[in-house]
Amino acid sequence: MTAAKGRVAVEARPVMIRVELGERGYDIIIGAGLFDEAGHRIAKLRPGAAAVIVTDETVARLHLPRLEQVLASAGVHASKVIFPTGEGSKNYATLEQVIEAILAAKIERGDLVVALGGGVVGDLAGFAAAVTLRGIGFVQIPTTLLAQVDSAVGGKTGINSRHGKNLVGSFHQPVLVIADTALLDTLPPRQFRAGYAEVAKYGLIADAAFFAWLEANWRDVFAGGEARTHAVATSCRAKAAIVGRDERESGERALLNLGHTFGHALEAATGFSDRLLHGEAIALGLTLAFRLSARLGLTDSAEEKRVAAHLAAVGLPTRLSQVPGPLPDAAGLLALMAQDKKVRRGALVFVLARGIGKTFVEPRVEPGVVRQVLDEALRDT
Repeated sequence: MTAAKGRVAVEARPVMIRVELGERGYDIIIGAGLFDEAGHRIAKLRPGAAAVIVTDETVARLHLPRLEQVLASAGVHASKVIFPTGEGSKNYATLEQVIEAILAAKIERGDLVVALGGGVVGDLAGFAAAVTLRGIGFVQIPTTLLAQVDSAVGGKTGINSRHGKNLVGSFHQPVLVIADTALLDTLPPRQFRAGYAEVAKYGLIADAAFFAWLEANWRDVFAGGEARTHAVATSCRAKAAIVGRDERESGERALLNLGHTFGHALEAATGFSDRLLHGEAIALGLTLAFRLSARLGLTDSAEEKRVAAHLAAVGLPTRLSQVPGPLPDAAGLLALMAQDKKVRRGALVFVLARGIGKTFVEPRVEPGVVRQVLDEALRDT
């Protein structure tokens, strides 16, 4: 990491990070005030290309007119498609709406889809770009913390099924990611906190020093400025490096699923609704992953408690009793986990930890132990 605990390294402005994937490689550009440069950067990347902006109703109210103006000023002709906000839109019906809008705009394979929004928008727009005309380039302009540090990078696209989260999709890398950290000022506090769970995840996976820095500096990350840019850039560097080595999750990239086996089951249990945002589910999943690791004797309880204490300090849920409304029992949650796309030959796959910053993939966890952890967590008030 480039910053010592309690101190922020001054990043170049803007921060440029390359995702090394050969001819499909692309840049992530991070910093405040980049939104107004989007038209120029897109026009330079694809001279003469038209675009379809894909966004949701909330982001459209906040940012769409400005993006249309920015693109027009750079000579980029753009149409748009807007769908309802929320995880509930990540479905077949909305995918069809987006694809038909792209086709109606007479977009060609050399043109672009521009995803303006958070993770739902990016996943949907990216999947539509992947399957329309057998593949159209797309640009990510993430407007949430979660999207800037995680979902906008790496090329995972898709929608949810009634059987589970992200079970229908494809790998389709963007051609450019523009992460304007100033856009995060428009986020409701709950949404920003939810995205922070994915930031903390990068420290927990393989960077104990970054996690310690977050413990000392999270308030500054929330406030904005250099600390926020540093947190986003550090997260993106970590993900870009992993994706460059393991694009399709055949090995190391699976570490990015820390907390997600638990988290996706909890999202399914709450109907992919605002009862539990994705990042909140991941915060619970991170806590449960360290609890399971401690139960298996891989890490000590002090590490488990440290993880939970930090997530709780920023206002994220760390106990299942904090989820509004009823949840299934342990057997029901296990059944939801069994539908996760990370299941291998019927066995649950977990990312476990030997301590903060020391994670590994374990495909042979005894379901009975997981059930004990869930039973305990459901009783914990």
